[in-house]
Formats: sequence, structure tokens, C-alpha cells
Amino acid sequence: MPNQSGGVYGLTILSPIKQDPHLKISHSLAIRMYLQRLPQDRRSPFARVSSTHMARLVVMDDVVYVGSPACEEHLQAQYLVFESNFDGDLDTYLRQMVREAPKEVDAVWQHCDGYPGLADPGQFVRYMKRCQIETTFYFADVNDKTVQQTLRALQTQSAVAAFIEKNQGRPAAELQKAFLGVARALRNAPAPNPGNAIGREFADE
Repeated sequence: MPNQSGGVYGLTILSPIKQDPHLKISHSLAIRMYLQRLPQDRRSPFARVSSTHMARLVVMDDVVYVGSPACEEHLQAQYLVFESNFDGDLDTYLRQMVREAPKEVDAVWQHCDGYPGLADPGQFVRYMKRCQIETTFYFADVNDKTVQQTLRALQTQSAVAAFIEKNQGRPAAELQKAFLGVARALRNAPAPNPGNAIGREFADE
């Protein structure tokens, strides 16, 4: 089903970027400069939008001509490409973006034609839907698990790998005791946060 794979929604948005030849810094360059400064770890704006599996923002200057027999075509404008895989429905996610990352959303999309601002979240949702195209290809690591289920699984995987690395060659009784400690620590651990390195802290339990 386009845009939906189990409980995961695949979003692809192409927003036309404003053109103004009189600016010293073009709108497309301003977007690139801002995106370059955005953190990509737990401080990322999409780590705050907690249902996000992955997200990517790219400025597209034109389409690539790959040669015959393809037709040579060109875009009439530059586009901001926004791709995201997330849990739940589209309206809820877009409103989450407005609520949890308003500064970053406004800083990026203010350079796009037709952007209505964030004063009325409903208008922003409608704008994004007008720029949406159908998604049929998903990020390979995303399955039908939620973000929190995936983070828990990665936390366990990392903890077990770290435990094996540290405890090779120990006597069986010590190994069993140490592993039970890791298992107990994992059960009692808080849910991992998006963007954090997870799991290896349990190797010392």
C-alpha cells in the first residue's frame, strides 16, 4: 500500500524553493547552510519528534539525465525534499513537527513557496499535503515495529554484544552470574532516547 507499510508511514514531500535573483544569499543556499548546522544526534529536531524512525532533508537542484533512451528533462525550480518514516498517521506527525520542532521547521520551510507559517497548524498540514508525493520505497531498516520497540531491540542487541566482547573466557558460573546481571539491568532500564548511543553501558553489570 503506497505511503503505508504496516504501522509505519512513508512520507515524501517536495516543496518548491523561492527564487529571488536579487538576494546575496539565495533561499536554496540559506537552507543548505542551516541544514549543515543541524545536529544529527539526540539534539536533532527529529529526535524530539519522537515517532520518527528516520528523516532526511535535501535541496534538489535538478533531475539527472542518465542518457538514452531516457528523455532529458529539467525542473522549473529547486526543491526541498523531505523524507521521513514514522509511526502513526500523517496529520498527527505533521502536528507533532509544529509542536515539538517549530523553530527548525520554520527556519527551513520559510524559504519555500506557499509556506503559510506555523500560527495555524492546520494550514501547515494542508500545505505539506499539497507538496506530498506517493511513497513506495522505504528505508531498509524500518520494519513494522514502533520507534520505541526498535530502540529497545537495539539496546538489547548492543548490550549482549558488549557483554560477549568483555566476558570471553570467564568460567561458566561467573559468566552466568554476570549475564543475569545484564538481563536484570536491561529489564529495569528506562526507555532509550532517540539519537543516543545505547546498550554498551550494561556490559559492566
